[in-house]
Amino acid sequence: MIKEYICIVCPRGCRVNVDENLNVSGNQCQRGKTYALNEMKSPTRILTTTIKTTFQDMPRVSCKTDKAIPKSLLFAAMKIINQMTIDKSMYIGDIVIENILDTGANVVLTKSIKESTNEEIYFSD
Repeated sequence: MIKEYICIVCPRGCRVNVDENLNVSGNQCQRGKTYALNEMKSPTRILTTTIKTTFQDMPRVSCKTDKAIPKSLLFAAMKIINQMTIDKSMYIGDIVIENILDTGANVVLTKSIKESTNEEIYFSD
């Protein structure tokens, strides 16, 4: 059986085929081959989502894992993230959950929040 993937590593978007013996065809670069083999063996994804806060002006703040985690753990990771509530000022890149599900990936904020004014923090430089 041949599985077909559309490579998302570069803008070419090659249609890459992988057979049961892990022979790869259709890729135009080595990264496409690596991508297709990883998708076949153990697909991973960066988890991008939001976390609850106690702030009225920003009831949820965006976050993501700083590394890709196994695709099979995405729902388990979401259960942990949905149990969290941020109740203090935090900045972009701050770790909210360290080493989620022992994957080595941290959940980090992708937006800053400020407690005292309930306003988003902007950096000029």
